Amino acid sequence: MRVLVIGSGGREHALCRSLSLDPQVSELHCAPGNAGIAAVATVHPVDATNPADVAGLAQRLHADLVVVGPEAPLVAGVADAVRDVGIPAFGPSQQAAMIEGSKAFAKEIMSAAGVPTARAYTCTTQDEARAALTEFGAPYVVKDDGLAAGKGVVVTDDLDEALAHAEACERVVIEEFLDGPEVSLFALCDGTTAVALQPAQDFKRALDGDRGPNTGGMGAYTPLPWIRDNLSDQVMNEVVHPTINELARRGTPYTGVLYVGLALTAKGPKVIEFNARFGDPETEVVLDRLETPLAGLLLSCATGELGTPKLTYRSGSAVVVIVAAENYPADPVKGDAITGLEPTEHAYVLHAGTAVEDGQIVSNGGRVLAVVGTGPDQASARTNAYELVGKVKMRGSHHRTDIAR
Repeated sequence: MRVLVIGSGGREHALCRSLSLDPQVSELHCAPGNAGIAAVATVHPVDATNPADVAGLAQRLHADLVVVGPEAPLVAGVADAVRDVGIPAFGPSQQAAMIEGSKAFAKEIMSAAGVPTARAYTCTTQDEARAALTEFGAPYVVKDDGLAAGKGVVVTDDLDEALAHAEACERVVIEEFLDGPEVSLFALCDGTTAVALQPAQDFKRALDGDRGPNTGGMGAYTPLPWIRDNLSDQVMNEVVHPTINELARRGTPYTGVLYVGLALTAKGPKVIEFNARFGDPETEVVLDRLETPLAGLLLSCATGELGTPKLTYRSGSAVVVIVAAENYPADPVKGDAITGLEPTEHAYVLHAGTAVEDGQIVSNGGRVLAVVGTGPDQASARTNAYELVGKVKMRGSHHRTDIAR
């Protein structure tokens, strides 16, 4: 099977790593890729948000499957263009991807499907925003309606900060705060049915102790020994299946992975957000533990033949720690040299924002590296991840020290 992965981040490196280990995959390509992905796949230049460019590349490579990683290409209609030239694509259509492309649309779908979530208002003026914030009270939750690379959400006790964020966005969704631990669940979907992957937990705030601004994610771990055994079944029954049924009813069947961000409230699981793709950095640990070959799963989703596969996982735990560039998430510094990337027996590095300049790997994004540690339990996996993080050298870099503690 010839597989083309679209994207250039840590999520795509994790996908490429898993696909490279799959005996069904005879050729692995990635576009545009990064310095780390180039070690496991043939990389190609492409404008990832240009549907015609991606479809043309897939045709030239005679790809049997195209896996669209990031949200921006999906919202741009890349998966549609690939399918239009007769190649199976893992990723929702442009219309279905609006479940991430518009927070207001996601709320509309959840309301129609009876999915448990926070009460919310969609606001376009400061007066509307102030009224909504006053009704819900602190902590204030203000979400940019459109794509914001995981950084469009402000959760604060400061009314002025909440109003400032609302004013900076054309349209926002303001909702009540959901209290309780957060869990991420990925569901593989083929348009009519779905299967859950192992849940994970990520850490969104930039600083230790869940302080600082929201980021795209500073670390994650799986499995979660503290959740009840039937949580995934409950989420599939109450959230995923009603959602994909509602999308299918509207004539926009959902094909790809549906990311469900959950808060485990006192009244049960409630949806914080949907994403139309694998979450990052949870993907890095979930795929590390997934033992079932990945290519066949993704192809069966793309061709509407998922069925009810029984997934298997490696024993033990995986923990990922993100090494970020100086000044991330505000305006990350790029171009700094990176060393210390060699894997150890129980840890390895996935590239999230890197490039090669004059033969040297350098930073080329905000979240630069995803360091994955594994072990028989969470504590050992965490230790192994941080031991390798300590060997990585990059001027001005920072990371959280409390991931999976």
